[in-house]
Amino acid sequence: MSVLHLLGTAGEGGAETYFVDLVTALSGTGLAQSAAIRGNAHRQAALTAAGVPTRVLRFGGPLDLLTTPLAGRFARGSGTRLALAWMNRAARHTPKGPWARVGRLGGYYNLKYYRGFDALVANTEDIADWIVAQGWPAGRVRCIPNFAAPAEDARPVDRAGLDTPADAPLLLAMGRLHEAKAHDVALEALVRLPDAFLWIAGAGPEEGRLKALSESLGLASRVRFLGWRTDASALYRTADLCVFPSRYEPLGNVVIQAWAHGLPVVAAASTGPAALIRDGEDGRLVPVDDPAALAGAARALLDDPAARAGLAQAGLARVAGEFSQAAVVARWGDLFSEYGAG
Repeated sequence: MSVLHLLGTAGEGGAETYFVDLVTALSGTGLAQSAAIRGNAHRQAALTAAGVPTRVLRFGGPLDLLTTPLAGRFARGSGTRLALAWMNRAARHTPKGPWARVGRLGGYYNLKYYRGFDALVANTEDIADWIVAQGWPAGRVRCIPNFAAPAEDARPVDRAGLDTPADAPLLLAMGRLHEAKAHDVALEALVRLPDAFLWIAGAGPEEGRLKALSESLGLASRVRFLGWRTDASALYRTADLCVFPSRYEPLGNVVIQAWAHGLPVVAAASTGPAALIRDGEDGRLVPVDDPAALAGAARALLDDPAARAGLAQAGLARVAGEFSQAAVVARWGDLFSEYGAG
């Protein structure tokens, strides 16, 4: 009896990365799984490496009449007992059948796509509370947070290869190049940190605008746009500080991953990071859309190695206690067992 994961997005982002991380971790427990995904060569290769049978489907819009029945046929052939839909597009195409249907929500999604589902899983308590407030029975909603992917024993990236001085303070910003991620705020903060360099790892629709802003602010010599990277651990181990100025962030996976690598974080107090970070204890929070505050908090930490070390140690402790892979995978295992899929 197995779990069928459905993911209907083709791009690269935090949810898609965590999808692979969780499916891979569950494979390590011996759980029988299969996956129906939209085409993406990287994800297909990762799922194959994890030994997860995978079917590539279109996952189109309302006029796509083939994906749902094809997913149903795949589910029956895989002995599915629980179908887990990752985000709205997947939920739209999750077939009915002799299996439970569960939605995994990493944001405040439109719940119309989950009508008739047996349960919803939120990755933050705030999202879980919001789902209940929309009328879902509390007994059919639970919170299972994301885990921090195991910190690889990766060597730091060679700074010289990215034309970055070895002794320059280095800030790292991770995330899609999208307005919600507020990389523009990080750039404006960098103006106030004249000795620092900034690496931005991610791809997305804002790339051209952000590069133009970097030029107009006179920062081109101190900013490196790295594109989508698969060596996140090496990047976290290279930087002195992680900056995460997102305007909107239901969770903040970057915060958890930075903690797991012992990298201190300065984040904007959007919903997710504000719920995660205990300001001054395991990270720093600054107001949303405030480059001066971001720069001020970063400056204070860059000038105080002991404070950075203290935040890093506290972040590692948070991961060990709340966001370890073993603890989170066990909670998913409990859910699957309830539906006979464990």
